[in-house]
Amino acid sequence: MRRLPYLLIALGGGLLLLGFGFYRQNLSRIDISPTQPAPPKVAAQVTIQLPLPTADPATASPTETPPPPATRTPQPTRATPTITAVPAIPFEERFGVTVANGYLREAEAAGLRYGSVLNWQISTAPRPNYWQMLRLSEAGVQQNWQEIEQAIAANPGAFWVIGNEPDVTVQDNVTPERYAEIYHEAYTFIKTRDPQAQIVIGGVTQPSPLRQIYLERILVHYQELYGEPMPVDVWNVHAFILNEERNGWGAGIPPGINVDEGERLDLQEHDDMERFTRQIVEFRRWMVEWGYQDRPLVISEYGILMPPDYGFDAQRTALFLQNTLEFFVTAQDETIGFPQDDFRLVQWWFWYTVYDTPEWFPAGNLYDPDLDELTPAGEAYADYLR
Repeated sequence: MRRLPYLLIALGGGLLLLGFGFYRQNLSRIDISPTQPAPPKVAAQVTIQLPLPTADPATASPTETPPPPATRTPQPTRATPTITAVPAIPFEERFGVTVANGYLREAEAAGLRYGSVLNWQISTAPRPNYWQMLRLSEAGVQQNWQEIEQAIAANPGAFWVIGNEPDVTVQDNVTPERYAEIYHEAYTFIKTRDPQAQIVIGGVTQPSPLRQIYLERILVHYQELYGEPMPVDVWNVHAFILNEERNGWGAGIPPGINVDEGERLDLQEHDDMERFTRQIVEFRRWMVEWGYQDRPLVISEYGILMPPDYGFDAQRTALFLQNTLEFFVTAQDETIGFPQDDFRLVQWWFWYTVYDTPEWFPAGNLYDPDLDELTPAGEAYADYLR
């Protein structure tokens, strides 16, 4: 497995950070090298920094006094925006896959089953069960509006995701207030041309309390500008388990949020099922609090990013996949679930990924092109649908 050169940083009594990262046309993830400013806007760029070992508090160097914690914004007046009702969801369509580097048809021929597809792009040709995505920057929507209009006409009633990880500085990197404005523009453009389209809010990296604050600022600013609650047809989060620390490994701090840390996690919590389920349950509670219980929820990206070198081998990844699928299919709660779907907590989910190259994030691969067969995770995914 190829790796970019390791970066060694010594802090006080022995905090070590190991990092690897990547650049790619259409893809997703975490945080670029902390000692460097973020590069100019690109379609996608990723670096994870991994800690080895944890510093001993007794010997660690003193740190500066952190800024005050992020505070929650006032909740706007509740109202129910007019949205398109979600029809009954066929069982297999709930099971989505992301396509980072192709091989979808080869994986399908090898036995992979799935119901929905997302690849961080738009399709101007008819493509059933394909989730369209607009990519953003602080300047606005990055795709061509004429092509977007062609995609709308070719795919009536499609799901349209507005942005990818706007909360990540090396992804769409949009402040919450600006995101509210771009979302309004995209929502109006799409709904005017296709009232049956389902508009999906961009997925934050993980539904942590810090990311909830980012989303709350979006909702407040939207209502202040447009005089109504933000009309979200489908709520959306990514469900990775990552550290939140400025200049540290993990998901970093959302743009426009003036704190230095959120949730501090150990690397081995990356596949912690208790934390995984709890963050989704807590996000569903948050949706109820903000008046959105009657909206479906999609997990548009989740999986294992850490390599086998850090203990996340094929069997561990496959077990995590099995456990998450069981949770998605069975988790119901009348107090927080989606009423139109027997109060299930989650309606769709997208595993990362069918195939990613060895130097990036291949731990979650469902297909191995060298062997032309499904990986243990791919077999687990196919077995669940069988």
